Amino acid sequence: MSGRMSIFFLLLLLLVPLADAKNKKKQMLPDYVLKAQTILVVIHPEAGEPLTSPMANRTAQEDVEKAMMKWGRFNLVTDAETADLVVAVRKGHASGATVRNSPVDDRPVIYQPSGGDVRAAGQHGRPPDLTDGGATDREPHVSNEIGSSQDAFEVYRGRVQYPLDAAPVWRYMAKDALNGPQVSAIEQFKKAIDESEKLRQVKP
Repeated sequence: MSGRMSIFFLLLLLLVPLADAKNKKKQMLPDYVLKAQTILVVIHPEAGEPLTSPMANRTAQEDVEKAMMKWGRFNLVTDAETADLVVAVRKGHASGATVRNSPVDDRPVIYQPSGGDVRAAGQHGRPPDLTDGGATDREPHVSNEIGSSQDAFEVYRGRVQYPLDAAPVWRYMAKDALNGPQVSAIEQFKKAIDESEKLRQVKP
């Protein structure tokens, strides 16, 4: 009988850490994300433009910027040196012919009032200073890619050299996650920030 009890308690001890791990809350975002005030939104350097929708990534970038302005937590900036965070967006598409380094992603400076807000955007569609390999193979060309059908929204730490060469601190991927006007990727990012701030308040 005692042998059976010992085995029971041993199994119980082994199961407790698993239960704790299952119930553990999501990892908190680092302080620099919660304290960030400025943000730069760019098209991911590896993003391709489907031939059937050559403005897909540019449109996603603008929809994300507009949703960020509506949120009001961050100030949009036009260069990496003043950005506390860098958000890289990439529109999902079916496999097939795509245009890499599309010139439509390198946009001119604009001044765009939007519902009382003002959006000033510089030429930062695919800035070469965000990744060490960004300055190579910059010519537009058509290629056949097997890409993800899901949209990608990735958050990187700003104010560092080549921010996109590091792993993203937060990522969200889902179908149509970058579609405006209510960008679901930003809604999920809001939730992640809210959860992290609540956890910090109760953390001893």
